[in-house]
Amino acid sequence: MAGLPATKPAVAFVPALAARALRQELDLTPKPGLVDSANSGAHRDMDYALFLASIDAITPWFARFEQAGFDNAHKPAAGQLRLIRPMGIACEQAMFAATHGVNTHKGGIFSLGLLSFAAGRLRGLGWQLSADALCNEVSAICRGLVARELAGRAQAITAGEKQFRDYGLTGARGEAEQGFITVRRAVLPFWQQEQGERRLHNALLRLMAVNRDSNLVSRGGLAGLRYVQDYAQQLLATGWEKDDLRQMDQALIARHLSPGGSADLLAVAYVLAMIP
Repeated sequence: MAGLPATKPAVAFVPALAARALRQELDLTPKPGLVDSANSGAHRDMDYALFLASIDAITPWFARFEQAGFDNAHKPAAGQLRLIRPMGIACEQAMFAATHGVNTHKGGIFSLGLLSFAAGRLRGLGWQLSADALCNEVSAICRGLVARELAGRAQAITAGEKQFRDYGLTGARGEAEQGFITVRRAVLPFWQQEQGERRLHNALLRLMAVNRDSNLVSRGGLAGLRYVQDYAQQLLATGWEKDDLRQMDQALIARHLSPGGSADLLAVAYVLAMIP
């Protein structure tokens, strides 16, 4: 990051971080309930190789999101989701083409695409790049999203709408509208306490301990969510080694639980933490 300009960062900086974040998240092993280099976690329709193909397919889109943000920087943030959405759908289609219809990174496309777009807006406005500035811009772009797409529906049709109706869960939409508040509170203040792979593992555990992960609720209901939260909280409280994570991995696999929402937020955390 040395030499990064103070007011106008390099165009590819955040998109490159987004691509690197996806690879860092994938390579992190062991990763309880999730696809990693050792196994497929609680998933039967995806593996490490499929995730690599997915990352290759969606990586070029992050630069396109950034450029779109730059090109539309002087337009109000409130109307930008209408511009981003077709690009997001096209990126998802590229993912599905590479994975033969398997959803490997839909959440990552949403969150990292927004961060890349927000970075472009900051560049276009000549504003300094920082984690707070990115999160605030994402929040402004997504203002009212939960009310429009979850609370405002007369009938719950999608899984996200049903979880909002039944449990008040806002999922990825809520995280984005709040400027990734879970990452900023649960991960970033502790990022410098660890190094290397242990830093990422610790960040993932911190996310699993507090995140109201809609993926877990889809697979195991609120009981499944609480099980993973309690497990992660216990490991953080008592201390953990890799063998503890391997045991947690087996426990989550046995219960068919995959904390995919926390995995998506880990990638977000990596991007935000790497910005000087």
